[in-house]
Amino acid sequence: MRKPSSTTFSKRLPHFLQLMRLDKPIGILLLLWPTLWALWLAAKGVPSLKNLVIFCLGVVVMRSAGCVINDFADRKIDGKVQRTQGRPLATGAVTSREAIILFVSLCLAAFGLVLMTDWLTIKLSVGGLLLAFSYPFMKRHTHLPQVVLGAAFAWGIPMAYAAETGALDKNMWLIYLAVVLWTVVYDTFYAMVDRDDDLKIGVKSTAILFGEQDRIITGALQALVIYALVLVGKAYALGWVFYLSLVTASGLFVYQQWMIRFRERTACFKAFLNNNWVGAAIFVGIAVDLAIK
Repeated sequence: MRKPSSTTFSKRLPHFLQLMRLDKPIGILLLLWPTLWALWLAAKGVPSLKNLVIFCLGVVVMRSAGCVINDFADRKIDGKVQRTQGRPLATGAVTSREAIILFVSLCLAAFGLVLMTDWLTIKLSVGGLLLAFSYPFMKRHTHLPQVVLGAAFAWGIPMAYAAETGALDKNMWLIYLAVVLWTVVYDTFYAMVDRDDDLKIGVKSTAILFGEQDRIITGALQALVIYALVLVGKAYALGWVFYLSLVTASGLFVYQQWMIRFRERTACFKAFLNNNWVGAAIFVGIAVDLAIK
């Protein structure tokens, strides 16, 4: 692996931005939408501006930190996977030491944001950090790393809920469950892109675990996501606008299944990206429904 040349920081900055995936905002959006769902439901409408700013910034920072530690964990195998062989740690454009320093810095920045909330949210943030750190290493030990990713991506929900209300309730965990299931679905699509490469190098995923039953299982999980969100609607007494958003989300899920029907790499990746619109549709349903009550 070649070492980075002694170029100026400004010339190397794009490599660090790439390492944090700031050039690919889809991960930020997939993490942001459920956090916004929780903020709006906790506030029964528009949340406080303070919490909105804290959690929007926190999503960006923690997603970036997650990408850095993921690439650090995968630095020796990314070069063997078609989709990831150009990542900065795989090419040597960024060193392992620099990646660790960046990860720690991002975590400290995120913790600084959390310190502006309440004590319960601060305590919950420890769980979020542990999940974000552990996920990249799970793919070496279990075929269910997507479940761990789902737990990590959904952790913004209890944190946002706690920050807005000062407490947690059982209905909030319905939102959490829906997001964990949803994350398993779209990250399975993502893993289907790399399935052939992962089989060669021994990396585990739900795409490998599900095998030829991948479409059936992801379709069943999508149905469970909608069912869980119907329960969320009942628990929070949401109305027709919210349920219309679930109809839209269901249509998008059907479209995703159609896209992955041949399991072609590009189509699976497009199905993964399409989930941004699922998150957006549900957020609009929640926000508008609460606004017109």
